[in-house]
Amino acid sequence: MPRSNDEINGCTLLGSAGVKYPTEYDPSILETFKNKHPDNEYLVTFNCPEFTSLCPKTGQPDFARIIINYIPREDMVESKSLKLYLFSFRNHGDFHEDCVNIIMKDLIKVMNPKYIEVIGIFTPRGGISIYPFANYGDADHQDMVKSRMLAAFQASTSLAK
Repeated sequence: MPRSNDEINGCTLLGSAGVKYPTEYDPSILETFKNKHPDNEYLVTFNCPEFTSLCPKTGQPDFARIIINYIPREDMVESKSLKLYLFSFRNHGDFHEDCVNIIMKDLIKVMNPKYIEVIGIFTPRGGISIYPFANYGDADHQDMVKSRMLAAFQASTSLAK
């Protein structure tokens, strides 16, 4: 059954043609909607291949692919608001590791997921690539937190080749 208008009232950006792109980091852009299947444990993946931020020291642009995986609880992030939120990093000066952790913590705050991970695959600058990985899980998902962290260590070896 399709969602009713009441179920998507909080999604003000979706379908709006006059949306302005943010020029500064702004987590208040994030909007959520209710998970219609909270009894199912399932994975949601977002892939943002055009993420940009700025080096906090030089102001030089940094480019990355950001991958977000999460297991929803009651609230889910609306994708257009997520797109605008990620765009809000465009003029934000922070290290790669900080950006990944900030994204994860902001999403935890608005969604309270059962499990979430954020992966940053940053393009090389100065001859070095950085691939930060951050994850979080509730008490029932601590085994997943540990196993996904171990998998990220193993994957970083193949990414570095």
